[in-house]
Amino acid sequence: MTTDEPRPLTEHLAELRKRLVRTLGAWLVAFLAAYLFKEDVFEILMWPAIEPVLGAGRKLSAIAPAELFMSYVKASFLAGFLVTVPITLYQAWKFIAPGLYESEKRMVVPFVVSASALFLAGNLFGYFVAFPVVFDYFLSLESGYVETQWTTETVFAFMSRLYLAFGVAFELPIVVFFLSAAGIVSVDQLSRWRPYAVVTMFVIGAILTPPDVVSQIMLSIPLILLYEVGLLAARLSMKRSAQPETAPADA
Repeated sequence: MTTDEPRPLTEHLAELRKRLVRTLGAWLVAFLAAYLFKEDVFEILMWPAIEPVLGAGRKLSAIAPAELFMSYVKASFLAGFLVTVPITLYQAWKFIAPGLYESEKRMVVPFVVSASALFLAGNLFGYFVAFPVVFDYFLSLESGYVETQWTTETVFAFMSRLYLAFGVAFELPIVVFFLSAAGIVSVDQLSRWRPYAVVTMFVIGAILTPPDVVSQIMLSIPLILLYEVGLLAARLSMKRSAQPETAPADA
């Protein structure tokens, strides 16, 4: 059970510092491991852009002395972040856990597993489905007087936003489920708001993705489906909680 006695601010700050240190420590270890294979890590992360570029007979460019080096460093940081997402989510949950009831604290494993899986699913969907379509579209905009010449820095910045946008956006079922479970909104309300939710998904897609219509659509459509997944999970949870517990049979 939660306690009604407020904890001192210094205690909250100490707990926050501990969680941040553990999260950043795990991120640093993952970064150092990724940097040992920096060229391979960069190629793997950027492959949805590199493949269309090579297919068009082009190569990425590095126009500043340290640009390629910094691209490798940033790619290693990105890889470290993606690998440590479960640890980040676990530390975030442990920070808020003292304010939760015992039954809510037991949700830590389902939360971390499901949220991590959804983040990974968003990145995999982007990597294999959305990102190649986006870069093929950009290459198709070439004309007889314009030739594509992308740099490693611009491609990495673009891809980083896509990875984060698709990973975060795919957490939508978790958000919908917890809004319903916390009683902030009901499942019926969420169902009635479906038309507004569709419009909102396209707005979110426009905000989270770079400024092009293709990536916006490639993110917004999965978001609409994930909204329905969240509604389904909330309905199933309500039905399960509404079922009366059966009394144990007498021996």
